[in-house]
Amino acid sequence: MNRFLAAAFFILAGSLLNALVLAQSPMPPPPYGDYPAHVMPEEFFDLSLRRGFPKGIREDRVLKEGLLAPSLADRLASAAFLRARNTGLIRLLPRGPYLTYHKKTKLISVGGAYYSFANLTHDYGHSSDIELHDDTLSSGFAGADYGMLTNLGDVSLEGISREDPRFAFISNYKPPKAETQARAEAQRFRLTGGVMIEGLLYRSSLPVQEKATYLLRSIIYRRSQPSDVLVAFRVVRKETDGSVIIAWKLLKNYHAPALNRNK
Repeated sequence: MNRFLAAAFFILAGSLLNALVLAQSPMPPPPYGDYPAHVMPEEFFDLSLRRGFPKGIREDRVLKEGLLAPSLADRLASAAFLRARNTGLIRLLPRGPYLTYHKKTKLISVGGAYYSFANLTHDYGHSSDIELHDDTLSSGFAGADYGMLTNLGDVSLEGISREDPRFAFISNYKPPKAETQARAEAQRFRLTGGVMIEGLLYRSSLPVQEKATYLLRSIIYRRSQPSDVLVAFRVVRKETDGSVIIAWKLLKNYHAPALNRNK
């Protein structure tokens, strides 16, 4: 009996020792990206970390480290363009495979598939203007929020201006204030055929096209962070992992739209 108890004790002690060793072992890094800067293993995904942080995390116009950072070659190639105000260079990851976080607050994001040009953040929900999913760029994701995109083709981003008469529709567009009308407008731009105006097709989503320049009008009525921006951006390159490098220029930041919500 004593030998049985002794054997049981040694087995239990060994199990506790193994558990302690495993608990102290470092978490292996994920198989992608720059772990210390932006990537967190899926085991740490916890939506509770988002509570109490309504403003998101404002990033630099060009990230220089981490999974979301454009390469050094991209940054050097766009250096002259980035000297201008209200410009930036970002990487969008395809929605789904990745989780990201910001090292200062450890706030977890959806994964770098979204970006807000008004708030300079990849963190979803803080006036996100654009999304990358299934090789498609989209705008307008919740409630009565909506957006419109048009593909201008292979034209210089530097030469795009909101004063250009060709872009009068998207530049002078006035968002409706009534919720019913806002939702009707959102549906209009989500239709398969989109809206054709003066030779330009406007839709809430368009395929990614490398070396193409787009115009985006993003209208967000959200009470906490409403925004309305006009942005020109260019898909510099599509990466083999599905991500895209985008150079962007903010053309106008309109007054935040107000919405008379349905009772």
